[in-house]
Amino acid sequence: APEKEVLQLSLGERDKIIFQHENLKVVSSFPSFDENKSKRVIDFSQQPQNKALSENNDDESVHSTLRKSLFKKSGNMHKNTEFKAGSVDVKEIGTYLNTSENMKEVTKEGFLINNHHAPITKDSDFTLHRINNEEIVSENGIKIQSFSNASEILDMTGTTGRKLEILRAVTEIPTQFRSIFKEFPYFNYAQSKALDDLLYTDRNFVICAPTGSGKTVMFELAITRLLMEAPLPWLNIKVVYMAPIKALCSQRFDDWKEKFGPIGLTCKELTGDTLMDDLFEIHHADIIITTPEKWDSMTRRWRDNSIVQLVRLFLIDEVHVIKDESRGATLEVVVSRMKTIQSSLWRLLEKHDTVPPLRFVAVSATIPNTQDIAEWLSDSKMPAVCLKIDEDQRPVKLRKIVLGFPCSDNQTEFKFDLTLNYKIASIIQTYSEQKPALVFCATRKGVQQAASVLAKDAKFLLSLEQKQRLQGFANSLKDSKLRDLLMYGVAYHHAGMEISDRKIIEGAFTVGDLPVLFTTSTLAMGVNLPAHLVVIKSTMHYVGGVFQEYSETDILQMIGRAGRPQFDTTATAVIMTRCSTRERYIQMLNGADIIESSLHRHLVEHLNAEIVLHTVTDVSVALEWIRSTFLYIRALKNPTHYGFSSGLDKVGIEAKLQELCLKNLNDLSSFDLIRMDEANNFKPTETGRLMAWYYIAFDTVKQFFTIKGTETLNELITMISNCTEFVDVKLRTNEKKILNTLNKDKDKITIRFPMEGKIKTREMKVNCLIQAQLGCIPIQDFTLTQDTGRIFRNGLRVT
Repeated sequence: APEKEVLQLSLGERDKIIFQHENLKVVSSFPSFDENKSKRVIDFSQQPQNKALSENNDDESVHSTLRKSLFKKSGNMHKNTEFKAGSVDVKEIGTYLNTSENMKEVTKEGFLINNHHAPITKDSDFTLHRINNEEIVSENGIKIQSFSNASEILDMTGTTGRKLEILRAVTEIPTQFRSIFKEFPYFNYAQSKALDDLLYTDRNFVICAPTGSGKTVMFELAITRLLMEAPLPWLNIKVVYMAPIKALCSQRFDDWKEKFGPIGLTCKELTGDTLMDDLFEIHHADIIITTPEKWDSMTRRWRDNSIVQLVRLFLIDEVHVIKDESRGATLEVVVSRMKTIQSSLWRLLEKHDTVPPLRFVAVSATIPNTQDIAEWLSDSKMPAVCLKIDEDQRPVKLRKIVLGFPCSDNQTEFKFDLTLNYKIASIIQTYSEQKPALVFCATRKGVQQAASVLAKDAKFLLSLEQKQRLQGFANSLKDSKLRDLLMYGVAYHHAGMEISDRKIIEGAFTVGDLPVLFTTSTLAMGVNLPAHLVVIKSTMHYVGGVFQEYSETDILQMIGRAGRPQFDTTATAVIMTRCSTRERYIQMLNGADIIESSLHRHLVEHLNAEIVLHTVTDVSVALEWIRSTFLYIRALKNPTHYGFSSGLDKVGIEAKLQELCLKNLNDLSSFDLIRMDEANNFKPTETGRLMAWYYIAFDTVKQFFTIKGTETLNELITMISNCTEFVDVKLRTNEKKILNTLNKDKDKITIRFPMEGKIKTREMKVNCLIQAQLGCIPIQDFTLTQDTGRIFRNGLRVT
C-alpha cells in the first residue's frame, strides 16, 4: 500500500482492521467493455486514476510492490491481446467487492505465508521478501507483523465472521492417532461439521463440498473411527480407497504411507499399473488404494478372494464420476457389488453378529442431487447421512468468470484454439494479482504452443533470487525447449513428458517460483498443484480423434485447483469459451446439472460378471440386484432419461427395468455366455467366465466369435487391434511420421506385416505398435513407449 496508508493491527481487537485511507481505492479487477463505465471504482479519495494495473510509473510511493503490474508488455503484444470493445463478453458470478475483505487482502500475505500449514518459500508470489521468521516486508519497507498463534490464523483464513467455537480442535482425536492430523491445530468448517458423524458413529456418509474444502481429512477421520473401534492387532480389517484416476491414487498413496505408517498400517496401491505379483502383498495391506476398474476386476473373483470379505470401510472419492458415460457404470457396479456381498455374507452366516458391518463414505463435488447418492448408499437399518457444504464455506473464496469469444462459422476448433493463445497474457495481467496461474489446454501440442506465445508476449517481474532458482531448475531439465521457456517464468506439463522433468516443473510451481504453468486437463484430476488463478483455455478438447466439450466433472476439477489455502483468501477461475456456449457454462458453474446413472448403457458386461459371481442366479434376483444400483433410484425419479415413458408408476418402471435386464440376458444367451433353464435360472458358461475374469467387452467377445481357426498371424493382429479395449489409445498428429516410418521405409527396419497407405486411424497405430514391440524394433518416442505399455497391459487380457 502507498506510504501514507498506515496499517494498524491490535491483537486484542483482531477483528477490527483499521485503515487510514487517504488515497485507497478498490477496483473491480475485471474488464467491462461498456465505454461509459470502463472501470467500476469504489473511491475513497479524489485520486483521478487507479494505478493497480499501471505499466510504466516510476513514482515508487504509489507504485508499490503490492500494486506493481505483473509484467511489462513487449512491443508485439498489444496488437494481439487487446480486448476489443464487444469482442469479449464477461459474466461475473459472485463479484468479489466486499471492501472490508479487500482491505484484508492487502495484509493477507503477511499472515498466510507464516501459516504453519505451508512450506515457507522465499519470494513466493513474486513480490514479498522474508526478512526473518516473524515478519514479512514488502520492497518499500512496510512491515506486516505475522501471527504465530493458531487461532489468529484461523480467524484470517476464511472463518472470519463466524464464532470460533464451531471449529473443532485436533485435540479431540485420541492421542495415538493425533499425528495423522499434525499439520493443523483445528479442523476447518466443513470438517468440523462432519466430525461427529464420522468419528462417533458408523453410519454411511455422503458429503458434497467444493473442491479444496479438505475432503481427504474426512476420509482420515473415518479411518480413525474404524481404528478406535477395532481391537488390536488390526489383522482382519481392510480399508479401500477408490478414486477415478491413477494419479489421484498415487498422490493418496504417498500421503497416507507417511501418515499411517508410523501407527502401524501398511498402504498398497492397486491400479492398472500394478503387476499381478503385487496381489500377494495386497493380502498384507491394511489400506488398499485403487481405481473402480481395478477393484471391479479384483472383486469379480471374490468368492476365492477373502480380501473382499474383510473390507470394513469403503471410501469413494469423486463419487460424481458416476455420471461419466464411459467409466461411471463401473463405479456404480463395484459399490452395488460390495453391498450385495455384504448382504449375501449376512444370509450365509447364521450368527449375524459375526458379520462385521461395511461402512461407505463418499465425497463429491457440488451436485444438486447428493440426496440420491445418500439414498443409494443407505442400508436397510439406517439411512446414510448427507451433508452439503455451500460454496461460500470454501476456505478460499472462488470467483468464477466466463468469457465468451467470437468464433465464426468457417473457423475450425484448432483455429479458434490458436486465437485464444493471444488472449492469455491480458487475462493473466487482469486476474492473477502477481500470483501463480495455471492454464489448462486441450492437447499436449496446444500446451507447448500456448506457453511459447506467452513467453514472447509477456515479461514477468522476477527477483534475482527467483531467476537464480529457476536457472537451477532449468539446468536439470532434459527437454531443451522447456529449459528456455522456464527462464521466462513460463513452463508446461503433460503426461507425455519425462517423469523427471514433470517432477522438476511441479516442484518449481509448488514453491512459487514459476509464475505460469500450462498443462493438459489430466493434471486437474491428479496432481495437487493449486494456483491463485486458473484459466481454462477453450472448453473443447480432443478425444479419440474428435473435438468434444469437457464434461462438467472435468470443468469442476479444473476450477477446483484455484485457491491455495496456505497463501490465499480469494482465488479466480476464468473459463474461455465461444460466445454461443457461454450461457451453458454459467449454468454449469451454478451446479445445476443433475447426476444420472449410465449403467443402462453397459448393463450387458456387468450382468454377465454378476452371473459368473453367482450374485445373480435368476430373473427375480436380477431385479433385486438392479434395485441395489443408482440406476434404480434415478429411473424412479427421471424415467424419460432412461428411455421409459414419463407416466409410469413404480411398478411400471420396475417392469421396464426387468425388460431391459431380460433383453441383455438374451444377448448373453445368444452368444452362449450364459445358459438359462426352463425355470429361468442362469448358469455361466466357460466363455462367459473368461469374459468376466479377463474383463473383456461384449463387442470384443462378439468379434471373437467370428474366428474360424484358419486366420493368418497378420489377420489375428488386425482383429486384436480393432478391440474396444484400446479405445483410449489416441493417434496424435505429431506421431504419424514415426509410425509411417515403422510401417514402410526402405532404409530402416520396419514391421513384419506393413499396412496399406498412411497410418490414419487408432487401429492402425495399435497394430503398428504391437508389431514393433514383437519385432523388437526400438522406438525413441516417450509417448509411444507409454502407449505400447498400455496396449500390452490390455492386450495380455484380450489375447
